[in-house]
Amino acid sequence: MTTTKTSRTSRGGRAFERLAWPALASIASIFMFFTYQAASGEFGLDQETLRRAAGGFSYFAWAWLAGRLVGLALERSATRRKRVPRLLKELVSAVFFIAALIATIMLFLGQSMSGALASSGLVLAVLGFAIRNVVADAFSGIALGLDAPYRIGDWVNIDGEIKGRITEIGWRTTRLHTRDSTYMILPNSQIARQRLTNYSAPRRNYRAQLQLLLPHEVPIEEARRLLAEAAARSELVLKDPKPDARAVGFDRDGIPYRVRYWVPSFAEEIDCRDSVLGHIDAALREARLPPAYKDPSREEEPAEGSLQEPGRVTPLRGIPRVVTG
Repeated sequence: MTTTKTSRTSRGGRAFERLAWPALASIASIFMFFTYQAASGEFGLDQETLRRAAGGFSYFAWAWLAGRLVGLALERSATRRKRVPRLLKELVSAVFFIAALIATIMLFLGQSMSGALASSGLVLAVLGFAIRNVVADAFSGIALGLDAPYRIGDWVNIDGEIKGRITEIGWRTTRLHTRDSTYMILPNSQIARQRLTNYSAPRRNYRAQLQLLLPHEVPIEEARRLLAEAAARSELVLKDPKPDARAVGFDRDGIPYRVRYWVPSFAEEIDCRDSVLGHIDAALREARLPPAYKDPSREEEPAEGSLQEPGRVTPLRGIPRVVTG
């Protein structure tokens, strides 16, 4: 309890320190705005020049205070696991200061304060449209930083087309290495619009599976036991949870089984699958139980002029049907 109170007091003290100077500058700007006429008469200075100087100082003072307030609000909304990116706070402050700079320039060019603010908004709108793609990537990077769907070192699958390990997370792009050692750079806006699978979160180990077909002559109970024991002999897969096998259908050519096993990480998934297949092949040969084969003579011939189903390949005689999941 004492620690919590001390922590809150410390945060309150830091917030006060960060707001003290911007608040004093804002109060001073208000004082200058209401006293510039008297100061002009007292010191013999040009009243219009003092008005513009007071207006420019007010713009920057209030931009400074607004940036600090928004930054503190973002920090209060953050959690220990999801911290607010520093760039987001800096970007908010930069927007306020840019608006203040443009408004000050317009004010010194002879426009009123309201006209200067309107002109600065118009200039920012035009500038934002010109660099909209860069801004979209930057804001997507901020959103990804807040949501944290992946971290450096994670293996991800982006929209089922790109698989790789995250090596760098920027505010415009994310960089990754594929398993073929290909270096890829993807815009954050593209990643934010696509489906993403993280194989490293919440844990790096996950369950993989493969499917194969055995003849009807092999009892399901015996097949399940043989396949599970063969997969468990692999030195690469995790021993806990244990590998298992499940019958998933009853086809004309045989009974399909799904062998499920846990791999330490996505980087080892290919090696684990190769090892499991090798042990299953050895177990089937030892038990004299070869996998079922697709018999081309039992396939229905397509009608004349008809097209074969896209993506469908008829296996050759003697080639076992193995499907990875």
